[in-house]
Amino acid sequence: MTKVTLYGLDASPPVRAVLMTLKALDLNYDYVLVNILAGEHLAPHYIEKNPQHTVPTLEDNGHFLWDSHAIMPYLVDKYAKNGALYPKDAYQRAIVNQRLHFDSGMMFIGALRNIVRPLLFMNETEIPQSRINALDEVYGFVETFLAENDYVAGMELTIADFSFVSTLTSLETFLEIDASKYGKLTAWLERMKQLPYYDEANGSGVAQFSGLMRSKNFTIVP
Repeated sequence: MTKVTLYGLDASPPVRAVLMTLKALDLNYDYVLVNILAGEHLAPHYIEKNPQHTVPTLEDNGHFLWDSHAIMPYLVDKYAKNGALYPKDAYQRAIVNQRLHFDSGMMFIGALRNIVRPLLFMNETEIPQSRINALDEVYGFVETFLAENDYVAGMELTIADFSFVSTLTSLETFLEIDASKYGKLTAWLERMKQLPYYDEANGSGVAQFSGLMRSKNFTIVP
């Protein structure tokens, strides 16, 4: 039976997105902890696998891939019994790809990492209000994506939902989603939390992430 290896850390949103994909596909996998806070991602043996020394990294039959937005499509294309999570139709797949790019660029790098990196690696404890405002803008875009859809890329669950939920639940550490303002987004989050693998693949990891961030005793400043 095929078994892949995932290298990562539960607190990492992109790692959690891949974990959700593995669970949804019911794939056999080994999970190797790489504690980036302890510098384990900088070990020579890890850099050989992933020169960018990021998490997640996937190992499959001697091949290595990194970046969740590359790993998830690969897993579905290679191992899924059908194309539901990453549609074969050109237009539907393009919508999923757009959402993955939105997560990578605007949500993860543009919103989340701008807050997290200074807290974790620069010993800063103050978050400018402008960075919090960026989260509200993200929530607004996602609400628009969900205006006529049950999921972020259409009426069916896709890997884009895994990316979005792992990042958005992490963003809530800094700005809770206002249900009265973002009703569609709130309802979608509840749908995602009903997935049988949600708690194991994302819920416990986001709790770790939130605890780590709150341990920095951050404050929001004008």
